[in-house]
Amino acid sequence: MQSFAQAYSAGLAAASTTVTIDLGDRSYPILIGHGLLDQGTTWDSLRPGAHAMVVSNETVAPLYAERLQAALRPRYAKVHTVVLPDGEEHKHWATLNLIFDALLHHQCDRKTTLFALGGGVVGDMTGFAAASYMRGVPFVQVPTTLLAQVDSSVGGKTGINHPLGKNMVGAFYQPDLVVCDLATLGTLPAREVSAGLAEIIKYGPIADMAFLEWIESNIGALVDQDPAALTHAVRRSCEIKAWVVGQDERESGLRAVLNFGHTFGHAIEAGMGYGEWLHGEAVGCGMVMAAHLSQRLGLIDEVLVARLTRLIERAGLPVRGPRLAARNAERYLELMRVDKKAEAGEIRFVVVGPPGQAAMRHAPDSVVADVIDHCCD
Repeated sequence: MQSFAQAYSAGLAAASTTVTIDLGDRSYPILIGHGLLDQGTTWDSLRPGAHAMVVSNETVAPLYAERLQAALRPRYAKVHTVVLPDGEEHKHWATLNLIFDALLHHQCDRKTTLFALGGGVVGDMTGFAAASYMRGVPFVQVPTTLLAQVDSSVGGKTGINHPLGKNMVGAFYQPDLVVCDLATLGTLPAREVSAGLAEIIKYGPIADMAFLEWIESNIGALVDQDPAALTHAVRRSCEIKAWVVGQDERESGLRAVLNFGHTFGHAIEAGMGYGEWLHGEAVGCGMVMAAHLSQRLGLIDEVLVARLTRLIERAGLPVRGPRLAARNAERYLELMRVDKKAEAGEIRFVVVGPPGQAAMRHAPDSVVADVIDHCCD
């Protein structure tokens, strides 16, 4: 007799779901399912045109670029591809210019559609290129990492890193479509799966404690990439983010809570050097630090801090911060003052309290320094 997982897997190709980002006349669907890359109906909502440009990287392009090109050829007279170097350390102006070079070389017009085929780095840079080329051309997100499917591909944040801060140069620019083909997750290394789980876990303490309980019960299945578990996790994550983005597209208030763990995490990435830790690894550790800060501000108890720390550790993520300098807390604070959420040099943190809700708070440097000293090696 077939197990549930076997029966579920047998029907994956036919099963898909849609989550909608509600932004009025700029609304767009997130398609979630298995085998979407090769299905002609996946792309039916897109306008045919003279040019399409697939933007990918050296790791993903050999796996999926030809398949995406084949799926797009019935809709576009010419389908071009540009392959970028892989890694967060390449998310800068020089790499972005490779996209512009390719667009200009092929004489792409303002009706050209860009397709971001890859993880969060590819998606962020492709979206920024689309926002900038001829002052705006259409683009489509085709995320192939778990982190990108549940977070970075959704909501229209685009940009590149600066040596002094992560994602400090960019634009809000919404895609026309997001295609989450869960089959592409099968080629992910275990470390990348864990990195994606960080962004899934964050939705629990900030928005949905029932979802956090579900993650706790299914963390083993998620680590093992069980199809049923991944489908539910991606769908629920996208539903939560879609609701938040629909309320606050440009992060003037509510949307900032999606950055739980990111203020500490971005400091880790910048301080270590982009690419040393994966973004999700830094966010996972950053959530532990943000939970400790929430406790010290009297918003949650130590039970939730310990619970969240155990879950992050079970996901295969670091729960101890790295030492960035001899005067470690000072270095963290210095880096966090250039975070996008800082105001007039004063750091704002996403904190949890009560469980299932989040808010933005300032915290005294002395309290933050105590957290850093407590949580770092």
